[in-house]
Parts: sequence; structure tokens; C-alpha cells
Amino acid sequence: MLRSRPSRSILAAMGPIVVADDSVTVLSMVSARLERAGFDVVTAGRGDEALRLIEELHPRIALLDVEMPGLDGLEVTRRVRADEGLAGTIVVLLTAHTAESEIAEGFAAGADAYLTKPFSPQELEAKVSELLGHR
Repeated sequence: MLRSRPSRSILAAMGPIVVADDSVTVLSMVSARLERAGFDVVTAGRGDEALRLIEELHPRIALLDVEMPGLDGLEVTRRVRADEGLAGTIVVLLTAHTAESEIAEGFAAGADAYLTKPFSPQELEAKVSELLGHR
């Protein structure tokens, strides 16, 4: 069965995706791929900045690096989950950590999904689309 990509107007109506990573390279790759797919993307290089953007913008989805200055991705996830107004925000953690205990810690913090670095741009777009119900 062929599935079409949602229109840009539908994606724009969903609001932005917040992407936070202290690596400029990762931020550029992730935001470029998602913007090319029609998503509105807002980026942050620090965890505290990401939390501020999430609180202000109420995005449907936030992609957070686990290790960032300010607040790490786990703490941002915990704070998002503690805020009833952000209960609908989908959180995806981006990390190079592959140990089961570290992944379990992310899920315990409230993450909805994990993407392990390095990940392909196609994998990223597919995961975001899946989580947003576009598959």
C-alpha cells in the first residue's frame, strides 16, 4: 500500500518540532532533513534553551540529545513530563549511548522513543512520521 506524505499545510498546522543538540553538525543534519520533509523546525544548542522553547511553543514532538550543557536531555524530558500542559509532547532522545541501562533510564525519564547515533536522515524522518501518525 502506498502512503503519501502529508501536505506542507498540514505539517505547518501541527506546529514546530523542537530539536536540541550541542553538536552543530547534528542540528544542521536533523533540521535540514525535517525541513525538507515539510516540518517547521526550531533548534537549541543547550538543554535549558530547549526546555524554554518547549514551554513556549508546545510542540507535538521534541528531539533531544541526551548529553547537552545547561540541562541534559533526561532532565528536560523529566520536566516536560512533570508539566501537565506539555503532556502531549512526544519526546525522542538522541544519543550515542547504546547500553540497555542507559536506554532504560531514558524511557524511565519519560521518553517515547530513542534514536541511537549515528542514525540516517531517512531513519530520522521515518521515526518522526511514525510517531506523528503519518505512516
